[in-house]
Amino acid sequence: MLVVELNRANFEYDVNSIVRAFYPEEQVYVLTPECREEKREQLGGNVRIRVELGEDGALLSVDGREYGWEWRGDSQESPEPVGDAAGDEETAGKTDEKTYKYGFKCFLYRALCQETGKELPWGNLTGIRPTKIAYQLLEQGACEQEIIDHYMLRYYVSRDKAKLSVDIARRERELLGGLCVQDDYSLYIGIPFCPSTCLYCSFTSFPIAAYREKVDGYIDCLIKEMEFVAQRYRDRRLDCVYIGGGTPTTLEAEQLERLLTKLKALFDFSTVREFTVEAGRADSITEDKLRVLHSFGVDRISVNPQTMKQETLDIIGRKASVAQVEEAYALARKLGFDNINMDLILGLPGELEEDVQRTIDRVVELAPDSLTVHSLAIKRASRLNRWIQENGMPILHNTDETMEIAAQGAERLGLVPYYLYRQKNMSGNFENVGYAREGKLGLYNILIMEEKQTIVALGAGSISKQVYPDGRIERIENVKDVSQYIERIGEMIERKRMLLED
Repeated sequence: MLVVELNRANFEYDVNSIVRAFYPEEQVYVLTPECREEKREQLGGNVRIRVELGEDGALLSVDGREYGWEWRGDSQESPEPVGDAAGDEETAGKTDEKTYKYGFKCFLYRALCQETGKELPWGNLTGIRPTKIAYQLLEQGACEQEIIDHYMLRYYVSRDKAKLSVDIARRERELLGGLCVQDDYSLYIGIPFCPSTCLYCSFTSFPIAAYREKVDGYIDCLIKEMEFVAQRYRDRRLDCVYIGGGTPTTLEAEQLERLLTKLKALFDFSTVREFTVEAGRADSITEDKLRVLHSFGVDRISVNPQTMKQETLDIIGRKASVAQVEEAYALARKLGFDNINMDLILGLPGELEEDVQRTIDRVVELAPDSLTVHSLAIKRASRLNRWIQENGMPILHNTDETMEIAAQGAERLGLVPYYLYRQKNMSGNFENVGYAREGKLGLYNILIMEEKQTIVALGAGSISKQVYPDGRIERIENVKDVSQYIERIGEMIERKRMLLED
């Protein structure tokens, strides 16, 4: 456990993110003046890092060693990737606050580099998707070297990560260039049922065995939402349809057929550029289900092993065996699916570099059309977080070597990186990267990352994002609990109607 005492609120996110990245095997807690007294009493005796922020700078103490920072009060290179000129006093005040926070993050990063003797692949970059910076600078006409220099000098990002961000941003712009992203929309349909809940999972999912009797009622409610959306967006073009979860293939073949029949009847699929279903768990995949998906024109599916090490699958509670994954993948190929994604997670319990290498070697043999490489993010709500604490295990972390093994595997398959994002509590301060063959880049994945198009989301726990011409985004959340979703479907549709009409 590593406890940080911070004397000022509104800095805890950045402090927590940067400290956690330097000390990946520690549980990091940040105490602020706003913390409850019982929490301060519980953790106060374990403080190893103290941060005192003042008007003229900051003082950092790490295990008794002190580092100081003097803030000059000038621009000190604004943290924004685009120009942000100060106008009135209110704007100037906000600019001062931004530059102070930026200067402090630089100081904290440099001090911890000196303290630990290491640098981070993403430097002090927190609170923003890395590719968003490159995307904006490309839009402004900056060249590749200028953008790379921007990442390295302003955020201390490594050259490799900076170049990766530029490469991905360029592919995103090329793909989105052919779309009327503000006029069109995409559709997400959530199926929140799984064969079982994996140890690391914090998504909205419910064990199918316990909810079997509610599934038909759930589909009825999805259809009601679909009817509303089809009417509300009848004058807009539909670009992508993505059915995710949970695990959509926990539905029986007949239930999938009923859902897809209504979907195709309600929406004009003549403009749909990508129709994805996450088959996901191999223990939910059958020939009948795959035939249904193929017959309705699903052109992209996921068969997700996460790892090819059976012992790890057993630990994380993923019931599908390695053999089942390979059989499901072969069956999908046999039935004609020519755009198959596989998800992998790096940093799982007990996995070493040789385990990751064996997984990548086996995936290369299977030759999927796209590969999504996740660096494990330990969510507070996941059972993995509790499992780590109960078993006295250090926080799991990823390494440069395992990320490079995955990147080399993607290169062996002829795949290129096309989307990237990072999460809180991500193992080793790394990232999630999507790789795909040219011509098979996942359009929906880019749209959901860039937030440039309205995505209407249906189902329990789903979040719609309505994007307005001025860039404003309105989020509309459905309740997470399946029973509540079924009981309150009319209320949620009415809420969508009211927010969308504002």
